[in-house]
Amino acid sequence: MASLGNAHITFIGGGTMAEALARGILGRRLAAPGQITVSEPLAERRAQLAEALGVVVAEENAEAVRGADIVVLAVKPQVAGAAVPPLREALRREALVLSIMAGVRIGTLEGMLGPIALVRAMPNTPGQVGEGITAWTRTPAVTDAQAEQARTLLSALGDEVEVAGEDYVDMATALSGSGPAYVFLFLEALVDAGVQMGLARPVAERLALQTVRGAAVYAQQSPLHLAVLRNMVTSPGGTTAEGLFALEQGGLRASVTQAVLASYRKARKLGGMDTA
Repeated sequence: MASLGNAHITFIGGGTMAEALARGILGRRLAAPGQITVSEPLAERRAQLAEALGVVVAEENAEAVRGADIVVLAVKPQVAGAAVPPLREALRREALVLSIMAGVRIGTLEGMLGPIALVRAMPNTPGQVGEGITAWTRTPAVTDAQAEQARTLLSALGDEVEVAGEDYVDMATALSGSGPAYVFLFLEALVDAGVQMGLARPVAERLALQTVRGAAVYAQQSPLHLAVLRNMVTSPGGTTAEGLFALEQGGLRASVTQAVLASYRKARKLGGMDTA
């Protein structure tokens, strides 16, 4: 993984994902604390970030971005209209702007900031422990060198994949962005089933968590199709076959598909693409 060199990185917003990204950058030695500025309106939060990470903190967004090579927009989407436009005059035209604001589309950001090199990215919550996956796309103004900077920066959260356009970012929002919640719900159901059978809850949680983690790692490392892996666990007339039959009767596949599509439609609506 290449370092970010001497690039000055400014975060607009000091929330959970901004902290995770800054922590990942520092933990992987991609940049030094003095290269990172976090602009955050809450004094208590600024103090926390300065103490925990050793980064520079600021209160005024426009001042924080002056001279920055990379600006990460990490405020809540609903405050983008107030937080982003004041940056326009302070931004260097050569700067790379990377947005991790869910649902805020590239056209909206360009309207606020003018013509600029822009990356829109959708990380997910496992990035907080370095096990995330981020889908991202770039505008034509982003140079190859800036794209590598974006790739390196986002890899601090885990894996990353560049997609061909922001429609695919909306799809990733529904699949990998919302996906952890689906997995947590499935884990809850596994644990509750274990408790109903008679297992102590801590034992059921340990069994369920490691089962899901192990299955995911196994699937990542195996060259085999997921269906083949599933069949390898399923003996004819056995316990797994019986359990899978019950899941199919309950419509697991259809329910998961409906959940992802519903999330996708919501992502499009929040971005102003679909109003129905």
